[in-house]
Amino acid sequence: MLAYFEALVNFLWGLPIIVIILGTGFYFTFKTGFFQVFHLKHIFSETIYKIIKKGNKAEGDGKGLITPFEAVATAIGGSVGVGNIGGVATAMAVGGPGSLFWLWIAAFVGMILKMAEVSLGVYYREKDEKGDPYGGPTYYMEKGLGEEKGHKWWLIPAAIFGGGIFSTFFITVQNYTVSEAVSAAFGIKIIYASIIYIVCNYILIIGGIKSLGKLAGKIVPFMCVFYVGAALYIIAINIGNLPATLGLVFKGAFTGTAAAGGFAGAAFSQVMRIGMARSVFSNEAGWGSSPMIHASAQTDHPIKQGLWGAFEVFIDTIVVCTLTCLVIIITGVWSSGATGATLTLNAFATGMGSASKIFIATGIFLFGVTTSSGWYAYYEIILRHLMKSSPKLKDGILKFYKIFYPVPGFVMVVMATTIGMPGSTVWLFADFTTAVPTFINIAVMLSLSGTFFKLFKDYKTKYILKEEVKPEDKIKVFYEED
Repeated sequence: MLAYFEALVNFLWGLPIIVIILGTGFYFTFKTGFFQVFHLKHIFSETIYKIIKKGNKAEGDGKGLITPFEAVATAIGGSVGVGNIGGVATAMAVGGPGSLFWLWIAAFVGMILKMAEVSLGVYYREKDEKGDPYGGPTYYMEKGLGEEKGHKWWLIPAAIFGGGIFSTFFITVQNYTVSEAVSAAFGIKIIYASIIYIVCNYILIIGGIKSLGKLAGKIVPFMCVFYVGAALYIIAINIGNLPATLGLVFKGAFTGTAAAGGFAGAAFSQVMRIGMARSVFSNEAGWGSSPMIHASAQTDHPIKQGLWGAFEVFIDTIVVCTLTCLVIIITGVWSSGATGATLTLNAFATGMGSASKIFIATGIFLFGVTTSSGWYAYYEIILRHLMKSSPKLKDGILKFYKIFYPVPGFVMVVMATTIGMPGSTVWLFADFTTAVPTFINIAVMLSLSGTFFKLFKDYKTKYILKEEVKPEDKIKVFYEED
C-alpha cells in the first residue's frame, strides 16, 4: 500500500507540477524584469529596513487587522519551521546534497511567485460583517475568475484548492516533527512531547488572528536569530570543508548522488523532485497559504505587502534552509541514515557538542509552535470565506475549530509511534497535501497575471520611478471599497 502511495506522490510531484512552478515563476520573473534580482535592495529597504527605521506600523492609511510586519511574522512563523528543519533534512536523507541546488532554484522563482500571490490576495480581499479584511486564493478565484472574467466555474478550482489546503489539517507533520526532536533531545517519550506541544498551541490560538500577529512579531525574530547564529558558528569552524560541501551540492544536482554510508543513493529526477517539493513546503511560495494572512495586513498598496512575500521566501529558503543543509553536509551526517529532525539535531550535536541538542530542540519547538499557529490562521480564513453568508453558523464552526485544531496532529503522532512509521514516510503525506493546492493556485495566478502586472506597473511608476500614473493605467482597487 505504501509503495502505491509513494508512486502517487512521485506522480503529483513529477514533471507537470515542476514545469508549472518553474515555467510560471520564470514568466513572472521575465515580465517584471528580474525584479527579485535587480531590485533586491528595494525589497529589503521597503520591508525589514523600514521596520528597523520606523517601527512596526501600518503602511500609509492602510486598513487591516494586523500590521505588515505582524502579517509577515505570522507567515514566516507558518513557513520557517518544521519544513526548514525536518523537511530539508529529509531532502538531504532522500535526495542527497544536490537537493539544495533545486531548493535554491525553486526559491529564486518562489520570491516572485509569492510576491504575486500576496499582492493578488490583498487586491481581491473583502471585509466581513465586522469590517475586518480577509483574503487569499479562494477570494481571488471568486473575484478575479468569477466577477472580473465571468467564469461561473470558479467554484471548482476554489473547492479543490480549499480541500487540498484542509487536507493538511488532517494530515499534518508539525506536531510529529517537533515531538520527534524534543523526544530525542530530552529523552522523553514522543507522546508526552506531543501533549506539551498541543497545550502550547491552545495557549497561542486562544486570542485569534490579532493575538497571533502580535505574538509572532515577538517570537519569530528571536528564533530566527537564535537558529541562524548556531548554524553560522558550525559552518565557520568547519570552513575548510565548505568548498567540498558546495562541490557535493552542484555535482549531485545534475548527476544524482551515489550511495554512501547509510544513504541509499538518488537519481537525478529524485534529487530534483525532492528539492522542489521541500522548497515549496518550506517557503510556501505558490502554495497559496501565506496570502491568507497577508491579506489582513494594514497596507495601502498590494505590491507593498507583496514585497514582504518575496522577503519571506529569501529568509526562509535562501537563508534558513541553506544553513540547515550546509550544517548537515559539512558535518558529514547527511549519509548517516538518519532522517527528519533527528538528522538536523545530530548535525548540530556533531558541530557543537551533544548539549546543543537541547538548545536546537528548543528552537525547533518554537519554530513548530509558530508554524502551527500560522496555519491556524490560514484554515480560519478559508472557513470564514466558505461561510461568509451565514454569520451565526460561522461563529459556531469557528468556536469548534479552535477547540479541535490541535487534535489531528496528535493523532498523527500516535499513529506514527504505534505502527513505527519512519520520518521519511510521514513526509510523504506532507508532499501529497502540498501538490494539489499548489497546482491549482499557480494555474489561477497565471490566469490573473494581467492583474498582477498592472498592480506591479502601478507600484513601480509611483514608488520606484516616482512618476504620475497615466489615467489609462489606473486600476480599480477592491480592497478600498466599503
